[in-house]
This record gives sequence, C-alpha cells and structure tokens, in this order.
Amino acid sequence: MASKSRVFFLDLGMSNMKDNMLAGRIMSCNGDGSDLKPLVEGIGTAPDGLGIDLDNKHIYYTNMGMPSTDSGFISRVDMNGMNDTVIIPQGITWTPKQLTLEPTTKQLYWSDREGMRVFRANFDGSNVEMLVRAGQGDADRKDARNWCVGIAVDIKRGRIYWTQKGPSKGNQGRLFTADINLPEGETPDNRSDKKILLDHLPEPIDLDLDAEENVLYLTDRGDPPFGNTVSSIDLNNPAKIQKRTLVKKLHEAIGLALDVENKQMYVTDLLGGLYRANMDGSEEKVLFPDLGDLTGVAVIAAGPPRCSSSACNDDLCVH
Repeated sequence: MASKSRVFFLDLGMSNMKDNMLAGRIMSCNGDGSDLKPLVEGIGTAPDGLGIDLDNKHIYYTNMGMPSTDSGFISRVDMNGMNDTVIIPQGITWTPKQLTLEPTTKQLYWSDREGMRVFRANFDGSNVEMLVRAGQGDADRKDARNWCVGIAVDIKRGRIYWTQKGPSKGNQGRLFTADINLPEGETPDNRSDKKILLDHLPEPIDLDLDAEENVLYLTDRGDPPFGNTVSSIDLNNPAKIQKRTLVKKLHEAIGLALDVENKQMYVTDLLGGLYRANMDGSEEKVLFPDLGDLTGVAVIAAGPPRCSSSACNDDLCVH
C-alpha cells in the first residue's frame, strides 16, 4: 500500500477568542485535507511552532506567551492529544517561535524572537544550550532586525540556519548560518563562524531543509512581489546563494514543512490558509482557505499500516 502523509498544524486562536483569551488549537489532517480534526483545543498561550517525534509519538510546540514579557515556554503532548506537559518552562526562552527536532541526537532546536536567541535542548527539556544571541536588553529588543524566528538544522553537514525577520514589511530581514556547535572558547554573542547568507529580505519567517539536495526553503511575509512567498535557496554553491520564488500571493505566510518523500510542501498563513504544492512550486492547492490564524506546520510521510483494526485511532495508520 502506498504511503500517505499526515499534516499537523497550529491555530493561534485569535479569530475564536473566548472571554478575551486566545483559543489556540493543534489540528491534524491527511495530506489531501481529508480527516480534519482537532487534537488539542483551548491553548491560550499563542502556539507558534511545532515538531513531531514519531518514535515516541510526541508533538512538541512553542508557546509565545505575551511578547512584551519573558513568558514563553515549550510544551510536549502525546499525538492523541493527551498528557500535555511543559518541558521548557517560563524564564528560559522569551518568545519561542519555529521549532525543529533532530531525531538522531534527540534534540530540539528553536528560535526565540524577542529573546533574540537560538537554542537547543534534549527532547526531555534538559541541557538547554544557547547557540546564538543577536542582542541583549530592551534597546536591542526594540530592533526587529535582532529577532530570531525561523530555524533549520543540517546534522549531516553540521550546520544551523535561522532567520532574523526585521521590521514588518521592512525589507531588512536576514538569513544566517553557523556551525551546529559553538566554537571552542567563543560565546553565543561573538561566534566567529556566524555568516549572513541573504539580506534585504522582505520579512523572512520559517525554514525547512531538503538535506539530501542541500536546498533550503523559506517563507517570507512582507509586501509582494517578493513578500508573502515561499522560496528555495540552493546551498550547493556557497559563492552564489540566490533565492528562487516558488509560491506567491500568500496571506501573511508563516509555517512551512517539506514532505521530501512525496516531493511536496505544506504552507500555512496567518489568515487561516493551509496549502499544498510540489516542492518546485507547481500544482499549488488550497486545502483550507480559512481555519483560523495558522502558524506552525509539520508533516509525516507515514509508512505501512501499523495495525489491522478498523477501530484504531492512530493518525499514522493507513489501513
């Protein structure tokens, strides 16, 4: 039986506020948009980024909290929506944004917007490490060019990639890279291997990496024609890094997830759209035009059937 993908995504919950509280959700559907269902509802802490630990059937998601305060945290929940628990508590990361999981080392990586940092930690939340710090204090925090938002990890080549978004529609966004480990004797503030790959971007947000092809994918807010797009960046020629626009006319583009096995990508935007396209940008399809205020997205290319029960409630079964 052919594999079929399962998509997981976040609704920030601004459109469905209850008693002046956000009503965020973790949602899930098949790759064609069928079997849409909520997994977790009533998240009032501004969920933004998520990742899937398939081996242990966990969903990790970031909670931005109140961006004006140091109130962000990271949670983990079972894939059936049960056992929601905090693994990175408040006081460590200010406004955690995109999150990605590295299964071989069992580590999670995330960007911290108003915290102006990039972090990693073990899957259980232990051994938190700061890898990058773009600024410190309230003065630096007011400069959106310091705000770290997107994150991607290339364990094969030992690289991390992150975006610093810049002001809204300001064309001051930047894409950075550095070694996956902090150079010996250096600090997150002054690491010598930090490099700008692209600058003057409209408003770069989330990232995902096709590690086999060494091609990075990027969502960008900001004004058309280069903003509200999905682009690819071929990393194979470091002397000639260029951005190629694949998808246009999104509505405040946010989340991005590659289904490399099936050569497809999934994109969310803040106006509630969930989209699917081929990885070259062709055959774009609107799976849902308005599901709320969508942020992070992740996808799993499911393998063969895991059970034969028609009553199974496992999202990854394909019976």
